Amino acid sequence: MENILEIKDLCKTFAPTRGFFGSIKTDGSAEGAEVYAIKNVSLEIKQGEILGLVGESGCGKSTLGNCILKLIEPTSGEILFEGENIARLKGAALKTFRQSAQLIFQNPFSSLNPKMRIREILTEPLVVNGIRDKKVQRERVSEIIDLVSLSQDDLERYPHEFSGGQRQRIAIARALILKPKFLVADEPVSALDVSIQAQIINLLLELKAKFDITYLFISHDLNVVRYLCDRIAIMNAGEIVELNTTEEIFSNPQNDYTKKLLGAIPKIVL
Repeated sequence: MENILEIKDLCKTFAPTRGFFGSIKTDGSAEGAEVYAIKNVSLEIKQGEILGLVGESGCGKSTLGNCILKLIEPTSGEILFEGENIARLKGAALKTFRQSAQLIFQNPFSSLNPKMRIREILTEPLVVNGIRDKKVQRERVSEIIDLVSLSQDDLERYPHEFSGGQRQRIAIARALILKPKFLVADEPVSALDVSIQAQIINLLLELKAKFDITYLFISHDLNVVRYLCDRIAIMNAGEIVELNTTEEIFSNPQNDYTKKLLGAIPKIVL
């Protein structure tokens, strides 16, 4: 199976936070050094797979996802999408990449514009990417709203009229409207009730089967990635500390941090 994405020695640093007394180091002294959000990450994602990226909050998962989508620029290293270095993409090539790689945001309550009807929300990516034929827009929007199991009447409503699960379906529809090959799903079910989480996860699997979409699924929930993902990358303090098939991660973890994460999974006692 070919790689759709290759990450090579990727690093991303941020300047230290400046408070009232200036920059603060972790040891409490002033003028701290830059902080590594991602450190020497190398990773391959195969065409058609779901790769889970797991770690605690603040470990660099979302930063890595944003670098992959060229929403923020890495400090060093390379990201190759279908063999092309995304740092060098410009003009038409960059627009093609933007259409091919999309993001599903974590929070469906803040990721949708409350002043826009759902039809406008779904049409906007088409307009931005130069698809201005009104008939094509209507057909694409009508098709995508059916795919996420919402009705045509829902297109004329506003985000506040929907539940959290329905809003996330709309966010998924928006991510799919340009027919991408690759999706970064950044904690897409963490803000939802458990019963609704299952519906959204099954929807993602259905869409993968229908369109052969490749996912990077970012999560802190090992139960979710166990059900959904083919392979899992464990991230700690900006580094990938273990990468293996889902089965191997759960049955034979090698890294101490992975073992601690697995040990923290709640167990049901009957």
